[in-house]
Amino acid sequence: MNGPYVWNLHDVDEKQVAAVGGKGANLGGLSRIDGVRVPAGFCVTTDAFRQIMAQAPSMDDRLDELSRVDPEDGEAIRTLSAEIRRTIEEVVVPGESAKAIAGALAELGEGTACAVRSSATAEDLPTASFAGQQDTYLNVVGPAAVLRHVSRCWASLFTERAVVYRRRNGIDHRTVHMAVVVQQMVFPEASGILFTADPVTGNRKVATVDAGFGLGEALVSGLVNPDVFRVRDGEVVARTIAAKHRALHALPDGGTREVAVDPQRQEQPALTDAQAVRLVGIGRRIEAHFGSPQDIEWCLVDGDFRIVQSRPITTLFPIPVRETGVRENHVYVSVGHGQMMTDAMKPLGLSMWRLTAMVPMHEAGGRLFVDVTPRLASPASRAGLLDVIGRGDPLTRDALETVLERDGFVASLPDTAPGGPPVGGEFDPTETDPTVVAELIGRSEASVAALERDIRTKSGPELFDFLSEAFEEHKRVLSDPLNIRAIMVAMEGTWWLNDRLREWLGEKNAADTLTLSAPDNITSEMGLALLDVADVIRPYPEVVAFLQDVRDENFLEGLAHIAGGAEARDAIEAYLDRYGMRCVGEIDITRPRWRERPTTLVPVILDNVRNIEPGAAGRRFEEGRQKARKKAAEVLSRLRALPDGDRKADETERMIDQVRAFVGYREYPKYGIISRYFLYKQALLREAGRLVRAGVLAAEEDVFYLTFEEFHHVSRSNQVDEQLVRQRKDAFRSYRALTPPRVLTSDGEALTGAYRRDDVPAGALAGLPVSAGIVEGRARVVLDMAEADLETGDILVTTYTDPSWSPLFVGITGLVTEVGGLMTHGAVIAREYGLPAVVGVEQATRLIRDGQRIRVHATDGYVEILS
Repeated sequence: MNGPYVWNLHDVDEKQVAAVGGKGANLGGLSRIDGVRVPAGFCVTTDAFRQIMAQAPSMDDRLDELSRVDPEDGEAIRTLSAEIRRTIEEVVVPGESAKAIAGALAELGEGTACAVRSSATAEDLPTASFAGQQDTYLNVVGPAAVLRHVSRCWASLFTERAVVYRRRNGIDHRTVHMAVVVQQMVFPEASGILFTADPVTGNRKVATVDAGFGLGEALVSGLVNPDVFRVRDGEVVARTIAAKHRALHALPDGGTREVAVDPQRQEQPALTDAQAVRLVGIGRRIEAHFGSPQDIEWCLVDGDFRIVQSRPITTLFPIPVRETGVRENHVYVSVGHGQMMTDAMKPLGLSMWRLTAMVPMHEAGGRLFVDVTPRLASPASRAGLLDVIGRGDPLTRDALETVLERDGFVASLPDTAPGGPPVGGEFDPTETDPTVVAELIGRSEASVAALERDIRTKSGPELFDFLSEAFEEHKRVLSDPLNIRAIMVAMEGTWWLNDRLREWLGEKNAADTLTLSAPDNITSEMGLALLDVADVIRPYPEVVAFLQDVRDENFLEGLAHIAGGAEARDAIEAYLDRYGMRCVGEIDITRPRWRERPTTLVPVILDNVRNIEPGAAGRRFEEGRQKARKKAAEVLSRLRALPDGDRKADETERMIDQVRAFVGYREYPKYGIISRYFLYKQALLREAGRLVRAGVLAAEEDVFYLTFEEFHHVSRSNQVDEQLVRQRKDAFRSYRALTPPRVLTSDGEALTGAYRRDDVPAGALAGLPVSAGIVEGRARVVLDMAEADLETGDILVTTYTDPSWSPLFVGITGLVTEVGGLMTHGAVIAREYGLPAVVGVEQATRLIRDGQRIRVHATDGYVEILS
């Protein structure tokens, strides 16, 4: 049977995706697994598809046009893809291909009913399943009908949904080809889908079986609700039996039709518990063969199971890889939620953060996690961990408590040491000399200056040896006990003020006002400094007009020839000298910095010119300081009127002074980290440029898909694994589509936590209050800072805000984010600017529409969507 155009299914394996597509390759692999029965059949190869495409008139022109269409222009895609499908279906299958298909059908047996199924080369792959994007036809009888449906499968590569899917996943239409699987049709009494991992929770130890009567297309198309069996450790642990009113059956002469299920059978299970367990056992063998959880289509025929498809479940969040043989349960907490950067990171970014971090981290799905299992195992350290995490992010605490409620998942160990916060020890509200802030900033600046001086001369393997030493200095600066103490004094002091003033005065979140315009806050200064840049630009209409049309990153050079342009250029350059190392997602070293992409700042500058009055920076800072002073006087006066009031007032006054002295420094260590990161990046890109010039690398950015150690090896050997780079790019693209959980277990269960509160009005969105106040206004849902278009009075709604977003804070009246905690950067700056803010609002950017009016209750922690 095998030839250039037709291959026997049993002669195919997973290595032959290019010839038989993802579905065909997986079916061939399935047929080689002991105990797995796959209906006989053959594959019409991609060579036959290429032959058709070469004969289709004007196809190159149409593919060019399709690649230029906006992926959001549904009408244009619909029209053009329909034309391409029609053209393909009208091409007569060439004689050699038609002859080979007829011969393969004869081997299956004259008059054999067949399933004719699309199998694209970018389908059923570990990084992109493309499930349901192309077509399948059941119960096709006779050579003429099979040929007709093979053509339809080829054409289905260009369905509207497939075209849009490829565009959104960055896949070139010309790189994807279509094979077709033709299999002997089976006529099952029951069929359905088996997920070898729970598709909702991600738990790899729980398999889910969906089952119904007749052909499985009834379930896939949503015609009927399935029976659902959940199986764990060889036992059905839960089942739901649906009323199955309809089923899909094959017709004798070809095709299918819906039939009514006998009323006496409608509520009978489609499988017995024993059959469900046996099916999961087959699924586990398939999962082991492919090396990942699988989405499997099955049929029950004469009491035996036939497997008709298996593809990876690409929506599951990956599990951190542990050492071989390690079998204990583990609980991981997301680093990204604490760092306000939940996007996927490229391999170089991941490895650099791990090499410079203070605690061991584990990688999964392009994100980093910390294993907190040892802290949870001891009751005392568990209490301290939950307390600190709960103050910052109640959702993460709730997710951890959900795991702890599972008997035995985290083994409980005897206490060996007292519990408490993870760093800094128990809080002792004694004064710390505020002059240490200036000392710590001076140390950091000296360390960064030394790095900048010494790194310039390093290249090749010498650079990587130098960086390894620089990373140790990086960690030494961060782990300085004085640095840690300065950070903790601000955090713990803030908690002390909020807790005591709520207890003594009934004040909610009093520290929000008491910390306004605190000194030494590098992140809040960054936002105010951009107001000063706007003040320089505002008097020059030609500069404003020039900036409105800026597209080129070298636009600063063009300013020199415009009235006021030199002043504008100098102001922007000075800003970039101070803050140009920052960017959105700045913990990933591969992200473009403002200095590298200064156009990012232009829309914010123009918004400030349009919306903010001159001299606003100084006035706003002074207004904040006066509000804090007034609040402190009011609080102290009320305290002195209480029993034992003088003691309470004296303690509170000392704490206010201490918090104001240190709370601004909370932002500085991150600034120091990112300053060092930019120097690392510049040096690494210089080395990448050297390797490009030497012909080792195709592009400088290829090193972003290597770890630091792999990059070091390339620099030393002058050789790069190009296939590894391509695989990493594919993996990164798939990771970007995943939403990371706050908590992840070694079973694969992804938990986001929940607010268990009864003080949130019906219909309101619950969150964490981080900056007190109530504000009402227009919601602006912004996912990319460079695309922000804000007006005075707008409320910013976004996924997360790291320090790079602070320039936007000066032009808004409120903030809502999906990710965040009490002491994360967005919360600190919101308080600094006096912006009512609620963070940790699950799916805020989906539930709140851009332009809706909302009311942010930032003292109580919820958001109302107004009519």
